[in-house]
Amino acid sequence: MKYFIAAGEDLRPDPATRQGLRGSFIELSDGVTHYELAGPDGGDVVLLAGGLTVPLFYWDGLAAELRARGLRTLACSAYGRGYSDRVRATYDETLFVRQLAELKDALDIKEPVHLVGTSMGALVAMRFAGRHRESLATLTLAGPAGLIRQKAPPHRLFASDRLTGFVARRFGRRLLESHLGHNVRDPQLSAELAAMVLDAYRYEGSLYAFFDTLQHLPLSGRTELFRRTGALGIPTLLLWGDDDKVTPIDQLNTARSLLQPQQCHVIPDCGHMAPYERPREVAERIASFMATRTERHHS
Repeated sequence: MKYFIAAGEDLRPDPATRQGLRGSFIELSDGVTHYELAGPDGGDVVLLAGGLTVPLFYWDGLAAELRARGLRTLACSAYGRGYSDRVRATYDETLFVRQLAELKDALDIKEPVHLVGTSMGALVAMRFAGRHRESLATLTLAGPAGLIRQKAPPHRLFASDRLTGFVARRFGRRLLESHLGHNVRDPQLSAELAAMVLDAYRYEGSLYAFFDTLQHLPLSGRTELFRRTGALGIPTLLLWGDDDKVTPIDQLNTARSLLQPQQCHVIPDCGHMAPYERPREVAERIASFMATRTERHHS
């Protein structure tokens, strides 16, 4: 698909527009990444891999809860999201895995991390696990994409660069806003999420990145990735919102059979974005799981 700038994208992610913004920026091989590393010195590092649309601010509630439990958190905006660069590259798992690996190395994080992936970020996390097994202490997947049987949007829509580009330019903003409306159960949280995401979609190339990702990172038919991840032997925690409208909970049993996680928990009264909607409960589940695995490792 040919790179384009959509209507309403009136900002460019460059040093001038980034002045005064929260967080840090680092140049990696594909572009500049916006990240935040915070928490007590010496704490285990939790690396947070976001979904299809969200910037690093998505993790604020969960990150604060994890830091309160003595952990360090490393969150970043994936390329094309938040205040990270919009890159003229293929937005696929290889790109996002490379971004996480390079960020970890650039920040000189040598100890194995606890990787948390949500939605599309869970697919990236699983691919990262397969390529960097030695870098992980535990793996947490929340509402993972990849198991829905019917492709949504239809696969044929993204088979052609020309058709994808036409839909992206003509209907992209509307489709993005519709997608955001299904993620969160609570209307107030849903409005806050939409405002957070759409603020960053003022930057040139944002809708291009969104649709190029849909074209090159399959969000369905990924049972083999789940199966391979389950065979890696990484201590795995699986979390799912009971009212998830994006990755419905009827996929839970399939995910469990493929991943064989050590623990699995359903988060009550929760939609697709458990880390955003229920940060305290999710943090408690993650911290407790990490502590159990650490105790077993040292025993």
